[in-house]
Amino acid sequence: MREWWVQVGLLAVPLLAAYLHIPPPQLSPALHSWKSSGKFFTYKGLRIFYQDSVGVVGSPEIVVLLHGFPTSSYDWYKIWEGLTLRFHRVIALDFLGFGFSDKPRPHHYSIFEQASIVEALLRHLGLQNRRINLLSHDYGDIVAQELLYRFKQNRSGRLTIKSLCLSNGGIFPETHRPLLLQKLLKDGGMLSPILTRLMNFFVFSRGLLQYINQRKKFRRRWVGALASVTIPIHFIYGPLDPVNPYPEFLELYRKTLPRSTVSILDDHISHYPQLEDPMGFLNAYMGFINSF
Repeated sequence: MREWWVQVGLLAVPLLAAYLHIPPPQLSPALHSWKSSGKFFTYKGLRIFYQDSVGVVGSPEIVVLLHGFPTSSYDWYKIWEGLTLRFHRVIALDFLGFGFSDKPRPHHYSIFEQASIVEALLRHLGLQNRRINLLSHDYGDIVAQELLYRFKQNRSGRLTIKSLCLSNGGIFPETHRPLLLQKLLKDGGMLSPILTRLMNFFVFSRGLLQYINQRKKFRRRWVGALASVTIPIHFIYGPLDPVNPYPEFLELYRKTLPRSTVSILDDHISHYPQLEDPMGFLNAYMGFINSF
């Protein structure tokens, strides 16, 4: 038996080594089209990818979309057209380290930097003085919370936020249940670099996953911002989410943010509601936007 395992190990090592050096796959036609239709701007020498579509003529409304971990702005493609029928500008970016944006390493990734990149993008587009509707998911929820905190401080150069809609993000560290893979990558160890390459995702780096620790450290700052502002806030929730389990998450959310409204989607909708149920998600968001 011992010799059998040795043979397997001797065979697996060169195969694994070869696999880790396989170049990433080619972009699908859909992703290639998404990239081609977008643009880049430079933030402190780093290229940041973004989409900016002009929708309804004559409307002053602007919505900025903040994606989750470990994906990109492409998360919003199923509701993009629907948003352009309601908003004059629909804007989304790939956060630093995600999607088509640069992925510097080593680099100290932080929620604070991602929020500053969002502010820089809107300055780049000449929209820094406009009222912005934020729509966020997962990791993007935490970035939105930091933007909200800055807005609450009423400092010059910060976004003026008109409304905020969150979705399936772990805004409360105490109810957040990171997946096993996230735990392995966050905490490091021998498996982390192997899993990083096997998943074929450069963003699966230990530094990027430190947002989980940042969320615990800055809970008072970020949850406090949600609880203290007076702008309209909404939460769209897929109740089958293993990362933010029902009913614990929802009970704490309603207790902490009694002013916020909530849309609960069908029972089978999980962590990516905008992809799993785009029409339900879009209807929930439009109902919120049209309520004030």
